[in-house]
Amino acid sequence: MVSVGTIIWLSSELMFFAALFASYYTIRAVSPELWAQNTEKLDVPFAAVNTTILVLSSLTCQMGVFAAERGQVGRSGSVFNVGGWGLREWFVLTYVMGSVFIAGQATEYASLIKEGVTIPASAYGTMFYLTTGFHGLHVTGGLIAFLFVLGRTFMARRFTHEQAVSAIVVSYYWHFVDVVWIGLFATIYLIK
Repeated sequence: MVSVGTIIWLSSELMFFAALFASYYTIRAVSPELWAQNTEKLDVPFAAVNTTILVLSSLTCQMGVFAAERGQVGRSGSVFNVGGWGLREWFVLTYVMGSVFIAGQATEYASLIKEGVTIPASAYGTMFYLTTGFHGLHVTGGLIAFLFVLGRTFMARRFTHEQAVSAIVVSYYWHFVDVVWIGLFATIYLIK
């Protein structure tokens, strides 16, 4: 039931991001010269590295889900034995990668603000910060969800199917956030 509810909720989130994409493309179509000026200021290689980190975090998240489905909460053996990692280790790594992505976004925002790309400066700045900012809020929400799942693994006396389901549901959300970012990255950084 939780999985179905999450999928329905993610469908509504998809509509939210579809509206942001529609706004972005509409305003871009009205003022292409503004887009040409401002996209020159984007650091595409930096954003590509940041994107790679977020996309790879989807892989680490899924590895945590596989461990949860096996009932393996913690690692077996050394922390350096990645093959023996459990849900906790994979989700902690995913959390770190998501945090690095958010830090990268903050760094990019600071750089663009110095370049004069701000919300009040132009429609481009407004759409850039709205789309990437709302995505960043969603990533932050996913990071909080990871903390809740990790906290539950420490609080529970034994790992149950319900805890595995919560890890799976959080992975649905995380994969969704990653796929949305791939669309945003292509739209903002690649299609100039």
